[in-house]
Amino acid sequence: MNEITVTGMVLSTAPVGEYDRRVVILTREQGKVAAFARGARKPNSPLVGAVNPCSFGEFTLYAGRSSYTVKSAKISNYFAELREDMVGAYYGFYFLEFANFYAKEANDEREMLKLLYQSMRALTNEKIPNRLVRYIFELRALCINGEGPQVFRCISCGDEKRPAVFSVKKGGLVCGECMQDVMDGMELDTSTLYSMQYIESSRIEKLYTFVVSGAVLEELGRVMERYLDVYVEKKFKSLEILETLEI
Repeated sequence: MNEITVTGMVLSTAPVGEYDRRVVILTREQGKVAAFARGARKPNSPLVGAVNPCSFGEFTLYAGRSSYTVKSAKISNYFAELREDMVGAYYGFYFLEFANFYAKEANDEREMLKLLYQSMRALTNEKIPNRLVRYIFELRALCINGEGPQVFRCISCGDEKRPAVFSVKKGGLVCGECMQDVMDGMELDTSTLYSMQYIESSRIEKLYTFVVSGAVLEELGRVMERYLDVYVEKKFKSLEILETLEI
């Protein structure tokens, strides 16, 4: 039986049998990994807190014939602040569910893991609105998955100078010369477009270093809601709960 050590974040956990848990971890080295945490539901287990969602750190795993088993864990960040904030916690659960949906086993998920970690940190920063953190996370996650919109030039002809509208169905900006058949064009505020360009092009470590006006936040929210409706074929339970909490 081989032993490996990975760095990652617990995406989900589910009870198995009387005392065990099945956990899904997004790792730097192995992509998404499913593993069994034996005895993790026993009160005196060293894994009892380590395999909760959001836990980030090093996990030592046994690689069996058909599954991994968690041997030990060194957690460097539990994101405990989110447990004291129900709304913030559900934003975190939404990010975990989103990442779980997109991430794949044995795939290079370093960018998604980095985005997830920085987004959780941003949720604990009172200076950045949770809704802005959400829209930044969604847009960058889509880009990591290769489904982000074109926000730098016309998606049809490549022009960068002519006035353009944003089309969800076309997948980005469409200039005045190419918009004849565009039925869903949105004229974006310059600040909204600039924000989207910054989100798509900046280093992940620099993503959560700005805030926007209320009007830009609302417009960014409309764009992301329409875009996800078209390109993400999943309804996230955590998001449904979150939206009821924020009414």
